[in-house]
Amino acid sequence: MREDFASHVVQSCVIDDLLPEEEALRISEAFPDKSTMTLKKSLREYKYVAAQMDRYNSVLEEIIFAFQQPGVVRVVEEITGIREMVPDENLYAGGISLMAKDNYLNPHLDNSHDKDRQAYRVLNLLYYVTPDWSHESGGNLELWDEGPKGQPREIVSKFNRLALMATHQKSWHSVNQIRVDRSRCCVSNYYFSAKPLEDHEYFHVTSFRGRPEQPVRDLVLQGDIALRQGIRKVFKKGVVENPHVYKKTESDDGKI
Repeated sequence: MREDFASHVVQSCVIDDLLPEEEALRISEAFPDKSTMTLKKSLREYKYVAAQMDRYNSVLEEIIFAFQQPGVVRVVEEITGIREMVPDENLYAGGISLMAKDNYLNPHLDNSHDKDRQAYRVLNLLYYVTPDWSHESGGNLELWDEGPKGQPREIVSKFNRLALMATHQKSWHSVNQIRVDRSRCCVSNYYFSAKPLEDHEYFHVTSFRGRPEQPVRDLVLQGDIALRQGIRKVFKKGVVENPHVYKKTESDDGKI
């Protein structure tokens, strides 16, 4: 599996039938209605997300933080060859996501760092839990090994499938448009590291581009990248705090 992960520019692999089917179905059935989630709709993306997990069925929080257990992290390190990874209990850009008919995610690079800009984002873990999801349904992960002007390879968002994807300066990825009147549900985690995956230090904001058939959108989004990157060079932690984090109300010892 490690050879499979390392065989592309955007390093990746999948693990099918991750959990017993009844457990995967329980997670799927626990997903909230999209009306209770945050809608993100722009030229960049169209989807629903949530990170404040104590508002939802507890099974969702359980599965998210199961991926953060030390033993699981060690197994993922063996699969990917990426060492000294640390999960993110704040769920910065992690948590759950739902994509309904016509939703999409344009080609992009994830923000290179954690919310405090102290560690590099190095791995994306995407666990898909919608039964009977096929290639024809759309909403599948696209990995752009040749960059956003090339052609992507596609990973179907198959039920009970975990996709592992490295995140670095070349890990362009997207989700193609949902074609069916159903919801594609995903549990997301990111791992971080003090060391970048590449052999040099770098920083970039979340950077969206247009698809090859979207030249005008691509120009607009390139301008957006330049503007936000410039702002972050001046204000290292940004001007506006990213609200997509899990703000826990109690400490580990149970005291507020």
